[in-house]
Amino acid sequence: MSKTKAAPPNEPVVFEPEFVEALRDIFEHRIVFNQVLGLKVTAITPDGVVGCIVMRPELVGHFAYNRVHGGVISASLDALGGLAVMAAIGARHMDEPVAQRVHRFAKLGTIDLRIDYLRPGISEAFELRAQTIRLGSRVATTRMEFLGADGKLLSCGTGAYIVS
Repeated sequence: MSKTKAAPPNEPVVFEPEFVEALRDIFEHRIVFNQVLGLKVTAITPDGVVGCIVMRPELVGHFAYNRVHGGVISASLDALGGLAVMAAIGARHMDEPVAQRVHRFAKLGTIDLRIDYLRPGISEAFELRAQTIRLGSRVATTRMEFLGADGKLLSCGTGAYIVS
């Protein structure tokens, strides 16, 4: 792996395809519970991440309304918040090789999570968005959104993650 130079101060950080694919592999294949949820990554940038879930019978929380289970919402927002932190850490350390940046995620873990359920989770698919609000040397804070296929905000959350 070659060493990547940090972007000049006024230029946006752009991830290497290898870094994006490594994060996608961790998120979609190595974290097995994300497979159970059906989480897929659609975008990874230094400013935030986007994912999606297609509704299926295994995710139903209320049979009469075909509403997604609140635990699916909570777990998927937590996972996406962690991915946003991974992206922010990767952007902070662009001077390191891809493998070294990916290895930094070994100690990442959730400290605190708050989810607000705003509307019933009824949709054929869901979009999830997360961004890192603050990345400290030991703790990162994120903001997450869970939207229906029509773009309506169904749930939102904040999370704190240990990064050291």
